[in-house]
Amino acid sequence: MRRISRITVAGAATASLALALSACGSTSTSGSSDSKGNKGLAIAYDVGGKGDQSFNDAAYAGLEQAKKEFGYQTADLEPTEGETDADKQQRLVSLAKQGYNPVIGVGYAYAAAVKGAAEKFPKTTFGIVDDATINSKNVADLVFSEEQASYLAGVAAAKSTKSNVVGFVGGVDIPLIHKFQAGFEQGVKDTNPKVKVLSQYLTQTAEEGGFSSPDKGKTAAEGQIEKKADVVYAAAGLSGQGVIEAAAAKKVWAIGVDSDQYKQEALAKYKDSILTSAMKDVAKAVYNLAKSVEDGKPETGIVRGDLKTGEVSLSDSNPKFADDAELQEAIKTAKEKIISGEIKVKSS
Repeated sequence: MRRISRITVAGAATASLALALSACGSTSTSGSSDSKGNKGLAIAYDVGGKGDQSFNDAAYAGLEQAKKEFGYQTADLEPTEGETDADKQQRLVSLAKQGYNPVIGVGYAYAAAVKGAAEKFPKTTFGIVDDATINSKNVADLVFSEEQASYLAGVAAAKSTKSNVVGFVGGVDIPLIHKFQAGFEQGVKDTNPKVKVLSQYLTQTAEEGGFSSPDKGKTAAEGQIEKKADVVYAAAGLSGQGVIEAAAAKKVWAIGVDSDQYKQEALAKYKDSILTSAMKDVAKAVYNLAKSVEDGKPETGIVRGDLKTGEVSLSDSNPKFADDAELQEAIKTAKEKIISGEIKVKSS
Protein backbone atom coordinates (compact mmCIF):
# COMPACT_ATOMS: atom_id res chain seq x y z
CA MET A 1 0.00 0.00 0.00
CA ARG A 2 1.34 3.38 -0.97
CA ARG A 3 2.23 5.77 1.82
CA ILE A 4 2.73 9.49 1.47
CA SER A 5 6.02 10.70 2.90
CA ARG A 6 5.67 14.25 4.12
CA ILE A 7 8.61 15.26 6.31
CA THR A 8 8.71 19.01 6.71
CA VAL A 9 9.85 21.06 9.62
CA ALA A 10 8.81 24.66 10.01
CA GLY A 11 8.46 27.41 12.59
CA ALA A 12 9.72 26.27 15.99
CA ALA A 13 9.99 22.58 15.07
CA THR A 14 13.30 21.18 16.15
CA ALA A 15 15.74 18.74 14.62
CA SER A 16 15.27 16.48 17.62
CA LEU A 17 11.55 16.22 16.89
CA ALA A 18 12.19 15.11 13.33
CA LEU A 19 14.76 12.61 14.54
CA ALA A 20 12.50 11.21 17.23
CA LEU A 21 9.59 10.74 14.84
CA SER A 22 11.46 9.41 11.82
CA ALA A 23 11.40 5.92 13.26
CA CYS A 24 7.65 5.83 13.81
CA GLY A 25 5.96 7.25 10.69
CA SER A 26 6.43 10.31 8.52
CA THR A 27 5.39 13.61 9.99
CA SER A 28 4.36 17.14 9.14
CA THR A 29 4.84 19.91 11.69
CA SER A 30 3.97 23.58 11.47
CA GLY A 31 3.21 26.68 13.50
CA SER A 32 4.98 27.98 16.59
CA SER A 33 4.91 27.36 20.32
CA ASP A 34 2.90 29.66 22.56
CA SER A 35 4.42 32.22 24.92
CA LYS A 36 5.07 29.52 27.53
CA GLY A 37 6.84 27.27 25.05
CA ASN A 38 3.97 24.79 24.91
CA LYS A 39 3.10 23.00 21.70
CA GLY A 40 -0.42 22.24 20.60
CA LEU A 41 -2.44 19.50 18.98
CA ALA A 42 -0.83 16.43 17.40
CA ILE A 43 -2.62 13.61 15.58
CA ALA A 44 -1.49 10.18 14.43
CA TYR A 45 -3.37 8.82 11.42
CA ASP A 46 -5.06 5.47 11.02
CA VAL A 47 -4.74 3.07 8.06
CA GLY A 48 -5.12 4.97 4.80
CA GLY A 49 -3.35 8.04 6.16
CA LYS A 50 -3.86 11.58 5.06
CA GLY A 51 -5.55 11.77 1.69
CA ASP A 52 -8.15 9.09 2.37
CA GLN A 53 -10.94 11.60 1.57
CA SER A 54 -12.62 10.24 4.70
CA PHE A 55 -12.08 10.39 8.45
CA ASN A 56 -8.29 10.81 8.48
CA ASP A 57 -8.73 13.92 6.36
CA ALA A 58 -11.53 15.06 8.67
CA ALA A 59 -9.16 14.78 11.65
CA TYR A 60 -6.62 16.88 9.75
CA ALA A 61 -9.30 19.53 9.12
CA GLY A 62 -9.85 19.73 12.89
CA LEU A 63 -6.11 20.10 13.43
CA GLU A 64 -5.94 22.90 10.86
CA GLN A 65 -8.82 24.73 12.53
CA ALA A 66 -7.11 24.51 15.92
CA LYS A 67 -3.78 25.67 14.49
CA LYS A 68 -5.44 28.66 12.82
CA GLU A 69 -7.40 29.70 15.89
CA PHE A 70 -4.78 29.10 18.57
CA GLY A 71 -1.68 29.92 16.52
CA TYR A 72 0.40 27.13 17.93
CA GLN A 73 2.60 24.36 16.60
CA THR A 74 0.89 21.16 15.43
CA ALA A 75 2.06 17.80 14.11
CA ASP A 76 0.42 15.01 12.12
CA LEU A 77 1.98 11.60 11.57
CA GLU A 78 1.41 8.86 9.02
CA PRO A 79 1.16 5.17 9.91
CA THR A 80 3.66 2.66 8.58
CA GLU A 81 3.11 -0.67 6.86
CA GLY A 82 2.66 -3.62 9.23
CA GLU A 83 3.23 -1.61 12.39
CA THR A 84 2.59 -3.04 15.87
CA ASP A 85 0.85 -1.57 18.92
CA ALA A 86 4.33 -0.85 20.26
CA ASP A 87 5.11 1.19 17.15
CA LYS A 88 1.92 3.18 17.59
CA GLN A 89 2.67 3.78 21.26
CA GLN A 90 6.19 4.95 20.43
CA ARG A 91 4.70 7.46 17.99
CA LEU A 92 2.35 8.87 20.63
CA VAL A 93 5.04 8.88 23.32
CA SER A 94 7.38 10.80 21.00
CA LEU A 95 4.75 13.47 20.51
CA ALA A 96 3.96 13.76 24.22
CA LYS A 97 7.66 13.87 25.09
CA GLN A 98 8.10 16.80 22.71
CA GLY A 99 5.35 18.73 24.53
CA TYR A 100 2.36 18.30 22.24
CA ASN A 101 -0.98 18.43 24.05
CA PRO A 102 -3.47 17.00 23.25
CA VAL A 103 -2.24 13.95 21.34
CA ILE A 104 -4.88 12.06 19.36
CA GLY A 105 -4.81 8.59 17.84
CA VAL A 106 -7.17 8.53 14.86
CA GLY A 107 -8.93 5.16 14.85
CA TYR A 108 -9.80 2.26 17.15
CA ALA A 109 -6.49 0.55 16.31
CA TYR A 110 -4.76 3.05 18.63
CA ALA A 111 -6.58 1.82 21.76
CA ALA A 112 -3.68 -0.10 23.33
CA ALA A 113 -1.19 2.57 22.27
CA VAL A 114 -3.21 5.45 23.71
CA LYS A 115 -3.74 3.58 26.98
CA GLY A 116 -0.01 2.92 27.31
CA ALA A 117 1.08 6.42 26.35
CA ALA A 118 -1.48 8.02 28.68
CA GLU A 119 -0.09 6.04 31.62
CA LYS A 120 3.42 7.29 30.85
CA PHE A 121 2.33 10.95 30.48
CA PRO A 122 -0.49 11.58 32.99
CA LYS A 123 -0.27 15.37 32.54
CA THR A 124 -0.89 15.14 28.79
CA THR A 125 -4.42 14.81 27.44
CA PHE A 126 -4.85 12.02 24.92
CA GLY A 127 -7.75 11.37 22.58
CA ILE A 128 -8.80 8.40 20.51
CA VAL A 129 -11.33 8.43 17.68
CA ASP A 130 -13.81 5.55 17.36
CA ASP A 131 -13.00 3.70 20.57
CA ALA A 132 -14.82 3.80 23.91
CA THR A 133 -12.80 1.22 25.86
CA ILE A 134 -10.21 3.41 27.57
CA ASN A 135 -11.13 4.54 31.06
CA SER A 136 -8.29 6.88 32.04
CA LYS A 137 -8.37 10.28 33.72
CA ASN A 138 -6.42 11.90 30.88
CA VAL A 139 -8.08 10.21 27.87
CA ALA A 140 -11.07 11.38 25.82
CA ASP A 141 -12.87 8.63 23.90
CA LEU A 142 -14.20 10.46 20.84
CA VAL A 143 -17.04 8.31 19.55
CA PHE A 144 -20.11 8.76 17.35
CA SER A 145 -23.56 7.29 16.82
CA GLU A 146 -22.72 6.26 13.25
CA GLU A 147 -25.78 4.03 13.15
CA GLN A 148 -28.02 7.11 13.30
CA ALA A 149 -26.54 8.76 10.21
CA SER A 150 -26.51 5.35 8.52
CA TYR A 151 -30.23 4.97 9.25
CA LEU A 152 -30.85 8.22 7.37
CA ALA A 153 -28.65 6.92 4.55
CA GLY A 154 -30.91 3.87 4.47
CA VAL A 155 -33.96 6.11 4.17
CA ALA A 156 -32.30 7.93 1.27
CA ALA A 157 -31.38 4.65 -0.43
CA ALA A 158 -34.87 3.17 -0.07
CA LYS A 159 -36.41 6.35 -1.46
CA SER A 160 -33.94 6.55 -4.36
CA THR A 161 -33.77 2.96 -5.61
CA LYS A 162 -35.68 2.00 -8.73
CA SER A 163 -34.66 -1.66 -8.72
CA ASN A 164 -35.60 -2.28 -5.07
CA VAL A 165 -32.04 -3.55 -4.49
CA VAL A 166 -29.39 -1.56 -2.64
CA GLY A 167 -25.91 -2.44 -1.37
CA PHE A 168 -23.72 -1.98 1.69
CA VAL A 169 -19.93 -2.42 1.52
CA GLY A 170 -18.08 -2.54 4.83
CA GLY A 171 -14.32 -2.23 4.93
CA VAL A 172 -13.52 -4.63 7.77
CA ASP A 173 -15.83 -7.06 9.60
CA ILE A 174 -15.65 -5.44 13.05
CA PRO A 175 -18.19 -4.05 15.56
CA LEU A 176 -17.54 -0.43 14.53
CA ILE A 177 -18.58 -1.11 10.93
CA HIS A 178 -21.45 -3.33 12.07
CA LYS A 179 -23.00 -0.10 13.41
CA PHE A 180 -23.03 1.38 9.89
CA GLN A 181 -24.54 -1.78 8.43
CA ALA A 182 -27.19 -2.16 11.14
CA GLY A 183 -28.37 1.43 10.90
CA PHE A 184 -28.43 1.37 7.10
CA GLU A 185 -30.38 -1.89 6.87
CA GLN A 186 -32.89 -0.70 9.47
CA GLY A 187 -33.41 2.60 7.68
CA VAL A 188 -34.00 0.81 4.38
CA LYS A 189 -36.46 -1.72 5.83
CA ASP A 190 -38.40 0.84 7.90
CA THR A 191 -38.82 2.96 4.77
CA ASN A 192 -39.67 0.21 2.28
CA PRO A 193 -39.73 -3.46 3.40
CA LYS A 194 -39.71 -4.56 -0.24
CA VAL A 195 -36.16 -3.29 -0.80
CA LYS A 196 -33.43 -5.94 -0.61
CA VAL A 197 -30.09 -5.03 0.98
CA LEU A 198 -26.93 -6.76 -0.25
CA SER A 199 -24.24 -6.49 2.43
CA GLN A 200 -20.63 -7.62 2.37
CA TYR A 201 -17.27 -6.95 3.99
CA LEU A 202 -13.99 -6.59 2.14
CA THR A 203 -11.72 -8.20 4.75
CA GLN A 204 -11.75 -9.71 8.22
CA THR A 205 -8.86 -7.55 9.46
CA ALA A 206 -7.56 -4.06 8.70
CA GLU A 207 -4.15 -5.55 7.92
CA GLU A 208 -5.69 -7.22 4.86
CA GLY A 209 -6.46 -3.81 3.37
CA GLY A 210 -10.18 -3.48 3.97
CA PHE A 211 -9.88 0.24 4.70
CA SER A 212 -7.11 1.01 2.23
CA SER A 213 -7.81 -0.81 -1.05
CA PRO A 214 -9.97 1.04 -3.61
CA ASP A 215 -9.61 -1.95 -5.94
CA LYS A 216 -11.32 -4.22 -3.40
CA GLY A 217 -14.11 -1.67 -2.95
CA LYS A 218 -14.59 -1.37 -6.70
CA THR A 219 -14.82 -5.13 -7.21
CA ALA A 220 -17.34 -5.51 -4.37
CA ALA A 221 -19.54 -2.71 -5.69
CA GLU A 222 -19.42 -4.07 -9.23
CA GLY A 223 -20.63 -7.43 -7.91
CA GLN A 224 -23.57 -5.80 -6.11
CA ILE A 225 -24.44 -3.68 -9.12
CA GLU A 226 -24.50 -6.83 -11.27
CA LYS A 227 -27.13 -8.11 -8.83
CA LYS A 228 -29.26 -5.02 -9.59
CA ALA A 229 -28.18 -2.74 -6.73
CA ASP A 230 -28.65 0.84 -7.89
CA VAL A 231 -27.63 2.55 -4.61
CA VAL A 232 -24.45 1.41 -2.84
CA TYR A 233 -23.34 2.70 0.58
CA ALA A 234 -19.71 2.23 1.57
CA ALA A 235 -18.26 2.40 5.08
CA ALA A 236 -14.76 1.45 4.06
CA GLY A 237 -12.34 4.35 4.39
CA LEU A 238 -10.08 4.73 1.37
CA SER A 239 -11.61 1.57 -0.17
CA GLY A 240 -14.85 3.51 -0.53
CA GLN A 241 -13.31 5.47 -3.40
CA GLY A 242 -13.47 2.28 -5.44
CA VAL A 243 -17.15 1.87 -4.60
CA ILE A 244 -17.85 5.41 -5.77
CA GLU A 245 -15.84 4.86 -8.95
CA ALA A 246 -17.81 1.70 -9.75
CA ALA A 247 -21.13 3.43 -9.11
CA ALA A 248 -20.18 6.30 -11.42
CA ALA A 249 -19.10 3.89 -14.18
CA LYS A 250 -22.40 2.01 -13.99
CA LYS A 251 -24.47 5.19 -13.57
CA VAL A 252 -25.99 4.25 -10.22
CA TRP A 253 -25.93 6.07 -6.89
CA ALA A 254 -23.18 5.86 -4.30
CA ILE A 255 -23.51 7.06 -0.71
CA GLY A 256 -20.29 8.30 0.85
CA VAL A 257 -19.16 8.15 4.46
CA ASP A 258 -17.55 10.18 7.27
CA SER A 259 -16.81 13.31 5.19
CA ASP A 260 -18.92 15.07 2.54
CA GLN A 261 -17.47 13.10 -0.34
CA TYR A 262 -19.39 15.13 -2.94
CA LYS A 263 -17.00 17.98 -2.10
CA GLN A 264 -13.78 15.94 -2.10
CA GLU A 265 -11.37 17.14 -4.77
CA ALA A 266 -10.05 13.63 -5.45
CA LEU A 267 -13.59 12.46 -6.19
CA ALA A 268 -14.69 15.47 -8.23
CA LYS A 269 -15.14 13.53 -11.48
CA TYR A 270 -17.53 11.13 -9.73
CA LYS A 271 -19.48 13.65 -7.66
CA ASP A 272 -22.63 13.56 -9.77
CA SER A 273 -23.00 9.91 -8.71
CA ILE A 274 -22.64 10.66 -4.97
CA LEU A 275 -26.20 10.99 -3.69
CA THR A 276 -25.19 12.01 -0.16
CA SER A 277 -22.71 11.07 2.57
CA ALA A 278 -23.37 9.77 6.09
CA MET A 279 -21.06 12.12 7.95
CA LYS A 280 -19.53 12.15 11.39
CA ASP A 281 -17.83 15.36 12.40
CA VAL A 282 -14.41 14.06 13.36
CA ALA A 283 -13.04 17.52 12.62
CA LYS A 284 -15.29 19.06 15.27
CA ALA A 285 -14.43 16.37 17.83
CA VAL A 286 -10.69 16.86 17.26
CA TYR A 287 -10.99 20.65 17.41
CA ASN A 288 -13.20 20.55 20.53
CA LEU A 289 -10.67 18.42 22.40
CA ALA A 290 -7.90 20.85 21.44
CA LYS A 291 -10.04 23.78 22.57
CA SER A 292 -10.85 22.12 25.89
CA VAL A 293 -7.13 21.74 26.58
CA GLU A 294 -6.47 25.32 25.48
CA ASP A 295 -9.22 26.51 27.85
CA GLY A 296 -7.70 24.57 30.74
CA LYS A 297 -10.68 22.18 31.04
CA PRO A 298 -9.65 19.05 29.10
CA GLU A 299 -12.40 16.72 27.96
CA THR A 300 -12.06 13.17 29.31
CA GLY A 301 -14.15 10.02 29.31
CA ILE A 302 -16.63 9.16 26.57
CA VAL A 303 -17.45 12.15 24.35
CA ARG A 304 -20.21 11.12 21.94
CA GLY A 305 -21.48 12.88 18.84
CA ASP A 306 -24.94 12.05 17.49
CA LEU A 307 -27.85 13.51 15.53
CA LYS A 308 -28.93 15.59 18.51
CA THR A 309 -25.52 17.27 18.86
CA GLY A 310 -25.26 17.62 15.08
CA GLU A 311 -22.03 15.62 14.92
CA VAL A 312 -23.54 12.93 12.71
CA SER A 313 -25.67 13.90 9.72
CA LEU A 314 -26.35 13.50 6.02
CA SER A 315 -24.72 15.89 3.57
CA ASP A 316 -26.93 17.77 1.12
CA SER A 317 -24.33 19.10 -1.31
CA ASN A 318 -25.74 17.25 -4.31
CA PRO A 319 -28.57 19.44 -5.69
CA LYS A 320 -30.49 16.37 -6.91
CA PHE A 321 -30.58 15.15 -3.33
CA ALA A 322 -31.19 18.52 -1.69
CA ASP A 323 -34.00 19.49 -4.10
CA ASP A 324 -35.97 16.25 -3.78
CA ALA A 325 -38.75 17.47 -1.49
CA GLU A 326 -40.27 14.05 -0.83
CA LEU A 327 -36.90 12.56 0.06
CA GLN A 328 -35.99 15.47 2.31
CA GLU A 329 -39.30 15.23 4.16
CA ALA A 330 -38.76 11.51 4.78
CA ILE A 331 -35.26 12.16 6.13
CA LYS A 332 -36.45 15.04 8.30
CA THR A 333 -39.22 12.90 9.80
CA ALA A 334 -36.83 10.02 10.51
CA LYS A 335 -34.28 12.36 12.07
CA GLU A 336 -36.88 13.89 14.39
CA LYS A 337 -38.08 10.46 15.49
CA ILE A 338 -34.54 9.28 16.22
CA ILE A 339 -33.77 12.39 18.28
CA SER A 340 -37.04 12.07 20.22
CA GLY A 341 -36.42 8.40 20.89
CA GLU A 342 -39.45 7.19 18.93
CA ILE A 343 -37.08 5.31 16.62
CA LYS A 344 -34.43 3.22 18.38
CA VAL A 345 -31.62 2.60 15.92
CA LYS A 346 -29.81 -0.71 16.21
CA SER A 347 -26.03 -0.71 16.50
CA SER A 348 -25.46 -4.36 15.63
